[in-house]
Amino acid sequence: MAEQSSLSGLTEQQAKEFHEQFKITFSVFVGLATLVHLFVLASNPWF
Repeated sequence: MAEQSSLSGLTEQQAKEFHEQFKITFSVFVGLATLVHLFVLASNPWF
C-alpha cells in the first residue's frame, strides 16, 4: 500500500518536525512582540 500523505504533502514525521519548529518560532515572535509593546507602553503611556 502507498503511504498516505496529508493535504500539504508532508509525511507525519515531517509534519511533526515542522510543528516543533513552528511552536518555537511562534513563541519567540509572541515574546518579542510582548516585550516591544511593554517598552512602548513604558515610554509613552496613554494615561
